[in-house]
Amino acid sequence: IDEIEALSSIYGEDWCVVDEDEKIYCIKINDCLDQPKWTLCLQVILLPGYPTAEPPIYQLNAPWLRGQDYMELANSLEEIYVQNLGESILYLWVEKIREVLIEKAQSSDPEPDIKKTSEEVDEDDGDYFLLDHQPIQEDPIKMLNFITSESQEVDEELPSIHHGNPITDRRSTFQAHLAPVVTPRQVKRVLEKLYENKKIASATHNIYAYRIYCEDKQTFLQDCEDDGETAAGGRLLHLMQILNVRNVLVVVSRWYGGILLGPDRFKHINNCARNVLVE
Repeated sequence: IDEIEALSSIYGEDWCVVDEDEKIYCIKINDCLDQPKWTLCLQVILLPGYPTAEPPIYQLNAPWLRGQDYMELANSLEEIYVQNLGESILYLWVEKIREVLIEKAQSSDPEPDIKKTSEEVDEDDGDYFLLDHQPIQEDPIKMLNFITSESQEVDEELPSIHHGNPITDRRSTFQAHLAPVVTPRQVKRVLEKLYENKKIASATHNIYAYRIYCEDKQTFLQDCEDDGETAAGGRLLHLMQILNVRNVLVVVSRWYGGILLGPDRFKHINNCARNVLVE
């Protein structure tokens, strides 16, 4: 607890609590320049045995981080853990990553080619961070029409839809909906079915994310949609990645009550989604 409080104090808005109960945290790290070129998100899950007996489970997220760069950085983090067995190591990890980013900024490496997001952060967003996933900006149904148009298969059966318990805070209400899906066509059908419900269709935001495991390629087909709630879709997809969810679509509806909730809204979105996944 002391370590988490210290890190939250040191890194301020760059430190994000994804799920307090499960001890899942994310921190945005950059190369310290006025206009950072290199940025990375470190996501960690602190297991019950941390720090005395178990290392954190971690994930390194950056569009440019792959192959040799990823392996070298992962090896450096594991080396730090081995050298400091039984001790709190998150601060050492963060500073090691920052050191690597500074080296890249000072070297002749070309800047990472990252598509800029067109959305601005709204004023009440106290803990915004950019995930490596760039949500689609098109209308979600139109985009799925495009994805599924090439397939001439007969419409598949509509999956069953489960509705989670609503969470209400300061007149805003959040509710998650979940359906098992194995194709983008099923995602489209579930979304269309949900939007037939006038209450869901009238929600201020319908944020969603899905992950479909492609057995033949052993990869995930996944995407998300903010529906006007900046970065919410990326966070929802990130939560599903952390929980290793597969073949499922989660939609979180938010009905805005007129009072800004700040970062709390992301906590409610994640809690809604997590609860419906557990159910």
